[in-house]
Amino acid sequence: MEKEFDALKEKDRIVKWIRQWFDNNGPKAGAVIGISGGKDSTIAAAVLCEALGAERVYGVLMPDGEQADIADSVKVCEFLKINARIVNIKAATDGFKAAFAAAVDINGAPVAQEMGIDAKINMPPRIRMATLYAVAQSLPFGGRVINTCNRSEDYIGYSTKYGDAAGDVSLFQNYTVREVRAIGEVLGVPHELIYKTPSDGLCGLSDEDKIGFTYDMLDDYILNGICPDEEIRAKIDRMHVMNLHKLRLMDTVERDQ
Repeated sequence: MEKEFDALKEKDRIVKWIRQWFDNNGPKAGAVIGISGGKDSTIAAAVLCEALGAERVYGVLMPDGEQADIADSVKVCEFLKINARIVNIKAATDGFKAAFAAAVDINGAPVAQEMGIDAKINMPPRIRMATLYAVAQSLPFGGRVINTCNRSEDYIGYSTKYGDAAGDVSLFQNYTVREVRAIGEVLGVPHELIYKTPSDGLCGLSDEDKIGFTYDMLDDYILNGICPDEEIRAKIDRMHVMNLHKLRLMDTVERDQ
């Protein structure tokens, strides 16, 4: 069964861990983090500010054209007083779409329709990750890119490989959504940001609409093994197994010594 979660104790432990990690992996480096205006990036940025100081935290806002809730991202940066910049990735995503639309096989025949660029290729999250690394590289003492995925998302593979699943260091990989929110509360993050409906800011749907169940249901299953709905339990199990490759290092062929 679920143990009582001491959010203050865990917050302090994460802060100490971050300081040690940066001491070993970039004593003067900045922490570069995509700011979506949602709970994970907001709370991660708040933890980083306590650990490193706001002056070492660089928030990057990355709308794909128009982003309806970008005001929330701006609010986060202003609330935390972190360095912030906006990089609109629309030109890059449009460029990829145009390149694939013009794709041909080696005989020059169009193949765009069978490739299904919009349906099959999840490019915006990968462009966002490339943007974060470009910002990190541009900083005077370099930067380290912060992964903001949580345990609940990782458990079902709700992330994009080499997109939001990437990064130099993960703060919340071992914390569920409800635990991350509890950490946000002890940090004093505004309630409306902690409990904002989770969304990727790209498709217009909430995370829970897309996955077909709530994070509370998922967390109950992860932490307590409880899921009264057998269909949802089976779906969670299936998603977990199918997406384990996202949590492993790249598989390799072992040599015959």
